[in-house]
Amino acid sequence: MDLYSGHINKLIEELAALPGIGSKSAQRLAFHLMNMPGDKVNRLAQTIIEAKENVRYCRECFTLTDREVCPVCANAKRNHHLIMVVENSRDLAAYEKTGKYEGVYHVLHGAISPMLGIGPNDIKLKELMSRLGEDVEEVIIATNSSLEGETTAMYISKLIKPTGIKVTRIASGVPVGGDLEYIDEVTLLRALEGRVEI
Repeated sequence: MDLYSGHINKLIEELAALPGIGSKSAQRLAFHLMNMPGDKVNRLAQTIIEAKENVRYCRECFTLTDREVCPVCANAKRNHHLIMVVENSRDLAAYEKTGKYEGVYHVLHGAISPMLGIGPNDIKLKELMSRLGEDVEEVIIATNSSLEGETTAMYISKLIKPTGIKVTRIASGVPVGGDLEYIDEVTLLRALEGRVEI
């Protein structure tokens, strides 16, 4: 039985198809949109359309931008000899929030996953390798600690090491505020191996 009219049901279905939005959140959003003034709904819809039409990949690092080159790559104050490789633009944004990283990025748009049929040619690896001729001194691999992220990190490392460029991997281990008794063995081992002198 349809609880709401066809238009509301369709709106709820479309919203529920978005990542991280369940049916209850989709309902809440749909009703919120229905109660918004028409001009605000039109502005939201127009903003979505304009973003879809104008946002593209940066020609250097492949993050999302509405310019040919993103603000990070265009910034002459950034260290262009240091490239951090991340899986997606959200990871780039997370590092930018720290305000401490001064290099540039390379966004892979995924990770190698044979189980899902994603191979090296399905992510932006060729583009990364073509950037290495630009006086790059170090590549920091900041893929996730998942099986796919680790596989991707090892693959990238094997590709880059013969070039003589320094390849590093971000440390992983115990989160701030985490109780050791609740942390898995792999994470504890990584924390031990990645220890630093204090």
